[in-house]
Amino acid sequence: MIDVLIIGAGPAGISAGIYAKRSNLNVTIIYYGESNLEKAPKIDNYYGFEDGISGVDLYKNGIEQAKKIGIDVLNEEVLHIELNDNCFEITTNISSYKSKSVIIASGNKKLKPDIDGIKDFEGKGISYCAICDGFFYKNKNIAIIGDGRFAINEADYLKNIVNSITILSNGKTINSDCNYNVNNKKIKKVTGENTVNKVVFDDDTFLSIDGIFIALGEAGGVDFAKSLGVITNNDNIIVNDKMETNIKGLYSCGNTTGGLLQICKAVYEGAVAGISAANFVKKNNS
Repeated sequence: MIDVLIIGAGPAGISAGIYAKRSNLNVTIIYYGESNLEKAPKIDNYYGFEDGISGVDLYKNGIEQAKKIGIDVLNEEVLHIELNDNCFEITTNISSYKSKSVIIASGNKKLKPDIDGIKDFEGKGISYCAICDGFFYKNKNIAIIGDGRFAINEADYLKNIVNSITILSNGKTINSDCNYNVNNKKIKKVTGENTVNKVVFDDDTFLSIDGIFIALGEAGGVDFAKSLGVITNNDNIIVNDKMETNIKGLYSCGNTTGGLLQICKAVYEGAVAGISAANFVKKNNS
């Protein structure tokens, strides 16, 4: 049983891990994919680096710092989180874990495909959350745009609700095991009248559907939060001044909470979340 499990190894996640570990707790950080920090060629507005530092170096230094103080840092893709009997159960592409508390610090990785018509039909047959909106497509024919485990995981949730599922890889190859119908054609546009009802491909063939779910890349922090019933607003996780969500034992920090998307804010919120989660675990252990 892990005391504090953190999703994300950027400034928020590492800061949370350091402060939770300093409370002499069992801390694990799980991260996957490219961090937004790694895309920054140079950072010169963060305290302590008179000549600046690259995002790649700052990111790697943080992970190594966490490892040196005894934090388990695992490179795995989180697929699903459940809360059962006051215990969080986290499933990844490699293993599963149980934790007394969870801190979501994975950033807001929601990706939108550059496809004509997508923006026009958001909320009109196009959704970004299977758990949130799946019920509205009971016994209907839906498509999922994506090419990784996230798309397959969304399909796994929807399969007992909808009539049929087609995964649209939009010209990419799905490398994960997939038991669903897959269409690899490049998408030209999505169309409809009041709601989306058709996907048109580059060869001018089309697929008639009742709805589309977007599941590009890997699941982001808001996706996990929504699956647990966390209150969100404009794809930001709502927290109080202790970085607590409305779910006991679940915290969030960094870009997942919106606001100033800067490293200094992520580090501060991570520290608060780490201390709050540690206090929560110690209180419940006593």
